[in-house]
Amino acid sequence: MKLWVKIFIGMILGAITGLILGPNAVYLKPLGTIFLNLINMIIVLLILSSMTIGITNIHDPEKLGRVGGKTLLIYFTATFIAIIIGLSFANLFQVGESLNLQSTGIADTKAPSLGEIFITMIPTNPIASMVNGNILQIIVFSVFLGIAINFAGEKGKPLQRVLESLSDVMYRLTSLIMEFSPIGVFGIMAWVTGTFGLALLIPLFKFLLVYYAACALHVGVVFCGILRGMAKLRIGPFFKGMGDAIMMAFSTCSSAATLPVAMHCVQDNLGVSKNISGFVLPLGITVNMNGTAIFQSMSAVFVAKAYGIPLDMYSYLTLIVTTTLSAIGTAGVPGGGFIMLSAVLTSVGLPLEGLALLAGIDRLREMVTTVLNILGDAVVTVYIAKTEGEFNESQYYHQDLVEVAASES
Repeated sequence: MKLWVKIFIGMILGAITGLILGPNAVYLKPLGTIFLNLINMIIVLLILSSMTIGITNIHDPEKLGRVGGKTLLIYFTATFIAIIIGLSFANLFQVGESLNLQSTGIADTKAPSLGEIFITMIPTNPIASMVNGNILQIIVFSVFLGIAINFAGEKGKPLQRVLESLSDVMYRLTSLIMEFSPIGVFGIMAWVTGTFGLALLIPLFKFLLVYYAACALHVGVVFCGILRGMAKLRIGPFFKGMGDAIMMAFSTCSSAATLPVAMHCVQDNLGVSKNISGFVLPLGITVNMNGTAIFQSMSAVFVAKAYGIPLDMYSYLTLIVTTTLSAIGTAGVPGGGFIMLSAVLTSVGLPLEGLALLAGIDRLREMVTTVLNILGDAVVTVYIAKTEGEFNESQYYHQDLVEVAASES
């Protein structure tokens, strides 16, 4: 039985168990917590080793700049489109319009500026960054470390071999930990269902349904457009190959926790080289949060309409800039996008009480958000690998070929 099937079964059984046990399902939460702790245990070393080796394996500085430039350009473009889709859907379907709430006060905290975002990207102490789990700073350090190893020539080879060994060991450790994922997912879903239940307010469910529709449009237009229109690949094998990562993202709501599974999927199922996947995917976990961008832009409009606060063109431009920066700075962990939403709301003077409105459905929203985030990273990884000649097309279509052969026999 495939891993994603086991995860799906664990998720369904967990949801049923949560509904039966109700609040008592909290006693099953440690199963999920232990599993997420195991995942978090490997994230820092996995990113450090895979990102650095991804840089060192691109020996040509021109190629490194080309790959990095293309990756960031596509990531930022996809995020911008996600924000526009979120704002458009929120206004088209008038989310939050019927609530007519009164605010007790307007947020007065200041959102981080562009300069502050760039300053916090640079680690003053990379060891402290790893201890604190600051993924963005770890990635920046890994990029500089990989470049330095390349420039060091033969003297940098011993460190490169150590990091290559560490990378291989972390991949093996990932495979071992993933064997426990169905049990962990069972515990997570039982607790979530038992704690929050299924009875939520109609306006919030409307917001949720509109959000799902916006995500579906983004997948159909942006992701499928990149695969079919730019990479010239069939779409079906991509989603088949990403099955394990999709179920992992949906159940854990953590892009960071899904990273090891996503790397496994793009390498073993989709035919992307370790060089490209080790560089593009970890970068995407930090700077390419399409699902988060849609959520934050829609949430700002939802809160504005719920409290009857009009948004002018300047407010929308501010939302686009702030949401972009917020999506980039959002940690790939459960609740990361919800926490960063406060910066988006304060940027246009919206009340922070609006956060409480969305808290009840945040888990249901975050399941789809994480799937969209991880799929966006994988789509760009496949495209970059295809354009750089580090893509095995026969491996990408392997599952389809196996099914055809089975049907003919």
